[in-house]
Amino acid sequence: MTFDFHPEADEEFVEAVAYYEECDPGLGIDFSREVYATIRNAIDYPTLWPEIEDAVRRCLVHRFPYGVLYSIETDGIFILAVMHLHRDLDYWKHRSGTGRT
Repeated sequence: MTFDFHPEADEEFVEAVAYYEECDPGLGIDFSREVYATIRNAIDYPTLWPEIEDAVRRCLVHRFPYGVLYSIETDGIFILAVMHLHRDLDYWKHRSGTGRT
């Protein structure tokens, strides 16, 4: 299985890495590693994580208040959001598999 980011999810991931790196050098890299480990878990066990919306699942990131929201596609998972858990929880809902590039 593979994975792909919605363009807005990719942008928010990059912004979060930059934010954590600015807070403390090396912390952005740690955050990135944790997100990629979470993505790997979602790829390895795509149906294990709970559905929070129709066909959208959330896998939590260790050490950071984030979740990876994704849908299961025929060729892998499509990441709709790398979501800060204290943010408006519905902000990503306009994103869908139709936004794949």
